[in-house]
Amino acid sequence: MKAVGIICEYNPFHNGHVYHIQKAKKMFPDSTLVLVLNGYFLERGEISLLSKQDKTRLALLYGVDLILELPVVFGTQSADIFAKYAIEILNHFRVTDIVFGSESNDIQMIMNMAKKQLDLDYSIRVQEILKTGVNYPTALSKALDGNIINTPNDLLGISYAKAILTSEYPITLHTIQRTNNYHDTTLSSPFISASNIRHKISLQADISSFVPNDTLACIRSIDEKKFWELLRFRVLTDARLDIYMTVDEGIEHRLKKLILKASSIDEFVSMIKTKRYTYNKIHRMLIHLLLGFTKEMNDSLILDYIHVLGFNEQGQKYLNSIRKDLALPLKNTKSKIYQMEEIAATIYDVLTNSQERSFETEHKPVTIISNPSFDNL
Repeated sequence: MKAVGIICEYNPFHNGHVYHIQKAKKMFPDSTLVLVLNGYFLERGEISLLSKQDKTRLALLYGVDLILELPVVFGTQSADIFAKYAIEILNHFRVTDIVFGSESNDIQMIMNMAKKQLDLDYSIRVQEILKTGVNYPTALSKALDGNIINTPNDLLGISYAKAILTSEYPITLHTIQRTNNYHDTTLSSPFISASNIRHKISLQADISSFVPNDTLACIRSIDEKKFWELLRFRVLTDARLDIYMTVDEGIEHRLKKLILKASSIDEFVSMIKTKRYTYNKIHRMLIHLLLGFTKEMNDSLILDYIHVLGFNEQGQKYLNSIRKDLALPLKNTKSKIYQMEEIAATIYDVLTNSQERSFETEHKPVTIISNPSFDNL
């Protein structure tokens, strides 16, 4: 039985995601569709507007067969780390093809760029450019001699390609054309970016034309004041901020100084911003501080289990067919990864007034199935 993969965050789940699922199933009609899903805190340092449980249920409702978790310790890091572990999880589940949205829709260009970035001479040049004080994305672009790629899906596609090439996985990438602009918050067609939708939500605008009805009831309100209070407590009371992930190059002193001057998260981020630090990197850093995710913990992490978040009947059959040959267990409550997942769920509950921690502790998959018989994950 063939398996095809997709990798998503669903922040929130919208019409474009439905289209993505439909296209993937049309491209591979006799395959099991496997999703690697990021959870409560996301790759750009955002807090998810949908809970992990709701995102899983929505994915199943709209055609995904099997959903696997991308742990928060990997899902809140840079695109390369995000991609590395998402691809590794799919490889463990014998996925042979991955379908992703692409602005260029040019898989050959994406593969060529990935190969170039893996070249040692390119890596050395990136490091030299970084020493001039620019941020990492700018250094990547400059090292490509003007072949600048700054569209988010293509950049992520390059990270997917690098992960596949580096580990020599037997996985083929496929693109579908992305027609909207991630940065454009003015578009009003039925297919707009998640960023555009989040912008409209912040303005309390109607988003019913852009998301399935099932999504509307699931959107959570994030308490920015609580986020700010928790962050202030961490920065003001922790003597060693530099032990946490992404707190590098002496920026901990800047954090300590500016936390006393800012009155909100947005103001704090604006004050921290420098040419070297992108907004995404700053937001990731704040999430790592919030979670208490240290560099020491990260250095010792390995993917030591894979959490099945949900499945339908097709997904259950596929899981049953490969389970005995899986190299990793489907549960490991002693894992540092699992423990961090519990912390993330607890903080998410505080920030959204939710009750999601039980979804982690009970460890029961979401099922849309007529005769469930796979209860011991």
